[in-house]
Amino acid sequence: MTNETRNINQLIDAAERIAVVGSPSSTGRMAIDILGSAVNKKLVGELALFRYLQDGHQHYALGQITEVQLRNVWHEDPTMRSLIRQRGRVDAVSERQDTHQGEMTISAVFASDGGNYRPSILGTVPATGTPVHLVEDALLDELLSPYRDQIYYLGKVYGSTPRLPLWFKHFDPGPDGAGEAYHLGIFGKTGCGKSVLAKMILLAYSRYPRMALLVIDPQGEFAKEMRGESAGGFQLPMRDILRRLDKEARAYSVRDLVLDRWDLFAQILYESPFFEQLSIPKSENRQLAAGALSDRLQRAGVTLKSLYKRESFDKAWEILGQERVQKIFYRSAGSRDRFNSMYEDTDVDHFFTAYWQPVAQLFREDREGARKVESILFDLFNLERDRRPLVVVDLSKEQASGESQRNVSALLWNETIQALVIRRLLEGIRFAAERAYREGQGLNTLVLLDEAHRLAPRENPDNEELKAVRNIFIDAVRTTRKYGVGWMFISQTLSSLHREIIGQLRIFFFGFGLGMGAEFKALSELVGGRSKALDLYQLFRDPHSSFDIATREYSFMTIGPVSPLSFAGTPLFFNAFNTPEEFMKANKLQP
Repeated sequence: MTNETRNINQLIDAAERIAVVGSPSSTGRMAIDILGSAVNKKLVGELALFRYLQDGHQHYALGQITEVQLRNVWHEDPTMRSLIRQRGRVDAVSERQDTHQGEMTISAVFASDGGNYRPSILGTVPATGTPVHLVEDALLDELLSPYRDQIYYLGKVYGSTPRLPLWFKHFDPGPDGAGEAYHLGIFGKTGCGKSVLAKMILLAYSRYPRMALLVIDPQGEFAKEMRGESAGGFQLPMRDILRRLDKEARAYSVRDLVLDRWDLFAQILYESPFFEQLSIPKSENRQLAAGALSDRLQRAGVTLKSLYKRESFDKAWEILGQERVQKIFYRSAGSRDRFNSMYEDTDVDHFFTAYWQPVAQLFREDREGARKVESILFDLFNLERDRRPLVVVDLSKEQASGESQRNVSALLWNETIQALVIRRLLEGIRFAAERAYREGQGLNTLVLLDEAHRLAPRENPDNEELKAVRNIFIDAVRTTRKYGVGWMFISQTLSSLHREIIGQLRIFFFGFGLGMGAEFKALSELVGGRSKALDLYQLFRDPHSSFDIATREYSFMTIGPVSPLSFAGTPLFFNAFNTPEEFMKANKLQP
């Protein structure tokens, strides 16, 4: 026996013995008989271990206890039940004849091999009476010592004290790499801790200098964290941690983005009130008008970056007054006369300020700190950089509205225009990924999308732009993995996210709130026949039902290759850290 094996056996001997292997057991379901000294302990959710011999090697099987059942055969006898009904209990059998049997779901098996521990399988069933011990941090540290530098912690084993070891690998080959990209999903009700968990995972990937991270942030929550603005609740000092990791971080709001495509100008002008004020309702006519105006502005030498200037508007106004242009979108003379009546009666100065400027400002380059979308993406995906950044694109409406400190008027912004900008980002990601792939390289990038159920819903959206965005997402999850681009989707619901996206996800995190109705049905389909795991999931408490913030529990079930303890594909359960100090200490991120 090697020193390493002796050491882990000493740790197991010192750990608390709570049960023994019972009957009936199989390689798929392990029954354990709870010892009398442990029947009053909270055991459900605890991480346990037993050792056994297989093929001449010492093996160590770990798993979580998913259920504890009480049996007393005497209390099940009809005659005894009648007696108990009258007396309440029978001292000779009540409590004394109780037996507690648990069920343990094996998630990982390690074999001792010359002082190292390699993954194995539960290929046989150990003898009844084999001791089952509670797992502690020291035991996990020893067992996973070869992977010490890869281990990362998001929380503790569900309802217990040991930290649950996880790993998040970059998408390139190498000792710390997965060798390919994969997609992740985080699901749960509002307030279950999804966003905080996502931020922790972002910090895990931020440890890799050559990995690029992009956050598409429709609500602005991640951007607030990056700017150090208080959003209430659990506040991770992300800026400070990223600085210590030497990971450059940038947050761009709507006002920092410069749109850079004429087709975007035409589409946004179509969505704006500009043509509506000239009696052209949303229809094919308006689409033709927007396209014709965009085309003729380009021919006239007007640039996107100069659209906000009065002379560009005057040129556009002149173009709309030309009969040959009007014939493109209005064939009948009556329609053209109505249009010209509105055209002639319009207050041009007011029209410029109220309806042209909010659109044109989106394309203005001389805004302080503003950058073209193409430039942002090129910098993010530049594979020649040794240290690639984390970029957050804040597409929230509040960043577009009102006067800014930069003395730029309010920008036109709504759900459709937001979808157009997201579409531009997605097309840029796909183009960069395909180009890198043709050059024999992977992009090694993770893209996080918040509010995924809104942008990639299961049902067909009514809005054409949202429909186009959804189709791009569906295509992306199918194709970008081989390009080295992984996606992380955050959604309040599971049942309303498109099936194709869910089918392509490799790693799942499920928070509180999916335990009923259509959500539970969708969850059951993913977890399969593991009913005990679902029973344990349904024990999750709403974090906001706690008496105070300090006692809140943000519980999650995770499925997929996210932990060295889950290579059997079984679900793991953990409570996420509920203070930044715990998280930083566990992952050695303190100053």
